Amino acid sequence: MFEQEKKLIDEIARLNEAHLKMTEKQNNIIQAAIEIFSEKGYAASSTSEIAKRAGVAEGTIFRHYKTKKELLVSIVTPTIMKLIAPFILEDVGEVLDKPYNSFREFLYEIMKNRIEFVKKNLPVLKIFVQEIAFHSELQDKYKKYIAEPLFNRIKDIIIYFQEKGEIAELPVYSIIRIVASTVIGFFYMRFLIFPDLEWDDEAEIELTIHFIMSGLSPLKGK
Repeated sequence: MFEQEKKLIDEIARLNEAHLKMTEKQNNIIQAAIEIFSEKGYAASSTSEIAKRAGVAEGTIFRHYKTKKELLVSIVTPTIMKLIAPFILEDVGEVLDKPYNSFREFLYEIMKNRIEFVKKNLPVLKIFVQEIAFHSELQDKYKKYIAEPLFNRIKDIIIYFQEKGEIAELPVYSIIRIVASTVIGFFYMRFLIFPDLEWDDEAEIELTIHFIMSGLSPLKGK
């Protein structure tokens, strides 16, 4: 495994350890599961593989986690909890609370802020993106801890710029859907589909924002 990826996995494991107060064996199991789930996907992974890489008996896994799904959720849950802090309350909370001269400026700060976060947490975020469509437990946690709080924060910002006449008078839900699908699409291509391309992040951010703003600009004469 590359040294950079190992550092990422170690950091995620420390996050789990702090959140769950894990034993050394649990920590080893979590690290091994993160590696294997990220490499092969949840469905193609086996607890025997995880146990072998963690250096424990397979039965040890089931003493700590009743099922493979419980192990998956134990990895993703602390990550979602970590997303709350920087995304809602800390880093992005500060971004959301800043006064902006334009909606374009707001979009730029949000995208710039999140690129480093994704780079830092890519292995477990990759697992989350791959598995959320198949596990209601992950969907429920995502909705509760990320989607709903984030929507409530961004909704007020959109309304503010609509009242300034900078954004078209479209339903707020529609605007959030348009912005989210475009931004998430960039991150998906950038980090999951073509991560080895020579990306110019600054240029891609500008292009993404230009596309969004072109679609959301008020119609002339309105």
